[in-house]
Amino acid sequence: MSRTRIKDILLSDKTDYPVNIKGWVRSFRNNQFIALNDGSCMSNLQAVAELNSLDEETLKKITTGASLSIDGTVIASQGKGQKVEVKVEKLTILGECDTEQYPLQLKNRPSLEYLREIAHLRFRTNTFGAVFRVRHALAYAIHKFYNDRGFVYLHTPIVTASDAEGAGEMFRVTTLPFDNPPRNEDGSIDFKEDFFGKSTNLTVSGQLEAELGAMAFSEVYTFGPTFRAENSNTARHLAEFWMIEPEVAFNDLTDNMDLAEDFIKYIIKHALDSNREDLEFLAQRLADEEKQKPQNERSEMGLIEKLEFVLNNQFERITYTQAIDVLLDSPAYKKKKFQYEVKWGIDMQSEHERYLVEKHFKKPVIVTDYPKDIKAFYMRQNDDGKTVAAMDILAPGIGEIVGGSQREERLDKLTQRMEEMHVPVEEMQWYLDTRRFGTVPHAGFGLGFERIVLFVTGMTNIRDVIPFPRTPKNAEF
Repeated sequence: MSRTRIKDILLSDKTDYPVNIKGWVRSFRNNQFIALNDGSCMSNLQAVAELNSLDEETLKKITTGASLSIDGTVIASQGKGQKVEVKVEKLTILGECDTEQYPLQLKNRPSLEYLREIAHLRFRTNTFGAVFRVRHALAYAIHKFYNDRGFVYLHTPIVTASDAEGAGEMFRVTTLPFDNPPRNEDGSIDFKEDFFGKSTNLTVSGQLEAELGAMAFSEVYTFGPTFRAENSNTARHLAEFWMIEPEVAFNDLTDNMDLAEDFIKYIIKHALDSNREDLEFLAQRLADEEKQKPQNERSEMGLIEKLEFVLNNQFERITYTQAIDVLLDSPAYKKKKFQYEVKWGIDMQSEHERYLVEKHFKKPVIVTDYPKDIKAFYMRQNDDGKTVAAMDILAPGIGEIVGGSQREERLDKLTQRMEEMHVPVEEMQWYLDTRRFGTVPHAGFGLGFERIVLFVTGMTNIRDVIPFPRTPKNAEF
């Protein structure tokens, strides 16, 4: 008999039919009641063995974490809490689990910090089972959203010779020996001897390559890993993370904002529709966590309430200049509660972004028209000569969740900006060709996947929403 998923059994009201179930023991009571979970859903399925039907040796092996195969019959449940259960007819131990060594016992609920140290096992907990099922649902919804709108999914390179952000915080890729690399006459490393014949790094963004695709397909998107060698040990930063980057020919900044807002609402709605049980569990977990905080630090909304609020309300749209005015006029600024200064021209810090969304507008905010000096070279320059057609979407609890812009399609303006920002024009001729041969207005944005997973699950540390976090001094597994 082929295996039936526990989720399918629990979703059906059907009874009195034979099944084979396989999974891991969550609990075993009275030598009779086995709670089995196979990861297909949050809930366990109860399997009931007749008293004295299992031999002593088998009973000893049915421990938390052990894996079983059970043949039996689905029957109406006699107990509370579940509609159906499985009457055990045959039980096979697939894998034993030593309770003395197994670190995930019901009696000791491990902290999230501890679970990060055993990330290879944390998928087996209710919390991380829920988080990663939601992550999967969001990933599926991303592809469906763009596919249904006619976008082409473009795979952009992971190894690249360009620095799209101009930040310089990149992981180098080389086959040259570390102890004695070949050098030029001036002492610099001779990358002509390297595998690619030039200096290369892990990508910080697929945007520049996506622009090439947009100039042929009109609508493209990328969804892949990106890397930042930023030595930042915060709850919001990873060295390896996933980015979704749509790029659309003929779009302006307003079109870009509309696309981003529709996109975020679509994937949140999909998670609410398809993973309600997981989100309700995470909502309760978050509520319990909130009770430990002082009253003034608690969220005004529960997790599901917050997600539904985002779906049902238009995002606030303001300019950077208006955002700075709001901050300067805020009680927090006047009472000197901001750690970082506020004035026109600053790159807003997380505390500023969160004030705007959590305290002032109390909903997601799209900030546009940033000072050109704090933004990347490819953003379209506005007529005022001071700002660019950029947009960031700020979300409650996180701050920036999306960054994007209308791109500079004018060759002379783009070249001038690259020279001002010391971006190597000669090495970027392939990129400038898009402006030479049939240039068009176009726009795009980047959504940090882990940031949206963080927002939807209510988790507070970004290391808890990616299976194997890569952070400074940490590259386990």
